[in-house]
Amino acid sequence: MRSGRALKVAFRRLVPGARPPERAHAGDAGYDLRAVEGAELPPGGRALVRTGLSVAIPEGYAGLVLPRSGLASRHGVSLANAPGLIDPGYRGEVKVPLINHDPREAFRVEPGMRVAQLVLVRAEAAAFVEVAALEASPDGRGEAGFGSSGM
Repeated sequence: MRSGRALKVAFRRLVPGARPPERAHAGDAGYDLRAVEGAELPPGGRALVRTGLSVAIPEGYAGLVLPRSGLASRHGVSLANAPGLIDPGYRGEVKVPLINHDPREAFRVEPGMRVAQLVLVRAEAAAFVEVAALEASPDGRGEAGFGSSGM
């Protein structure tokens, strides 16, 4: 059951005109991040795109910076480090490392363009304990690796 109270996340505009993270639709998980300046991504090229914002991710959470599906499917533009991670202690500018996977066409980032999404997730603290052997997995998968469930 939802309490109806939104998690408060402080942010700061580092550049006049920078827009706060915002959801396109009520209930969306991702908050759009926008570029504050233009950038040219040649075919296969990368650019570090500024958002003009810094955020204070609350303790116990992490900010995941994710690609926008429209940029990826229409233009081949994604994040070079998807997902990016913003730790609670980071207070610098949020920058988005875009990569143009299209082998033929350049892509132009314009100021104000939505370039990524920010999703907040709970990040539990853990104490890692070394053991001689791991207990059996509850689903029986064990050591079966990538692709082990078939196509």
